[in-house]
Amino acid sequence: MDLGLKGKAALIGGSSKGIGRAVAIGLAREGCNVGICARDNAALAETALTIRRETDAEAFSLVCNMARYEDIKRVVKETANAFGRLDIIVNNAGGPRTGTFDEMDETDWLNAISQNLMSAIRTTREALPHLRRSGGGRVINITSIAVKQPIDRLILSNTARLGVIGMAKTLSRELAPEGITVNNICPGNIATERLISLIEERAQQEGLKMEEAIEIEERRVPMGHLGDPESVANLVVFLASAKAHYITGTTIQVDGGSTTAVF
Repeated sequence: MDLGLKGKAALIGGSSKGIGRAVAIGLAREGCNVGICARDNAALAETALTIRRETDAEAFSLVCNMARYEDIKRVVKETANAFGRLDIIVNNAGGPRTGTFDEMDETDWLNAISQNLMSAIRTTREALPHLRRSGGGRVINITSIAVKQPIDRLILSNTARLGVIGMAKTLSRELAPEGITVNNICPGNIATERLISLIEERAQQEGLKMEEAIEIEERRVPMGHLGDPESVANLVVFLASAKAHYITGTTIQVDGGSTTAVF
């Protein structure tokens, strides 16, 4: 199936590893040139090398802290300049610290909002002029199943990521007449470093071996196993494609069926 992505240009946040890396590789395999950014320069370089080695696409990499507006401005501008266009943005950033409401101070809240809400707002705002010129841009936000089913001890993520959903739904209606789509993807039970660290934290609190804690997590998934980042990337690639031109304002989970919420 021709997804119409060849020659397009995408910017993917947090793309040195995990879901962001899988998204960048997935888009590149469809012929989309990719701008990748993250804080880890060594991991970025390895990802860019993999993309160039395994695909025919170009990869442009820049070190970026998604919580810093100046970094976002620079990355959007330089990516668009490098490819002469920008058609797709994938807003993706690592989750904030874990804990309860009483354990969080003002700095924790502001950091979470900057990293997981304002990063999506800022990247979208800076990219919009380029997306409009592309004649049908795509905004795809990577959030979490926590927006549909809040997770204990993730109060910062539960709050900030819900803000992304509200912004995206409203923006999808504003941009629909211009052919620009805005959608959200909610990964759950995906075997990333973030999930493994959360399982490890839970194991320590409950006095479990890591293997036992992983088995408990897997039993919560109707499909019986943790997912992989490529499962999320496959949906991103479709939503970024010409085939998804009539899908906007949606929030879709990729979780093996574990979310019990109806919508």
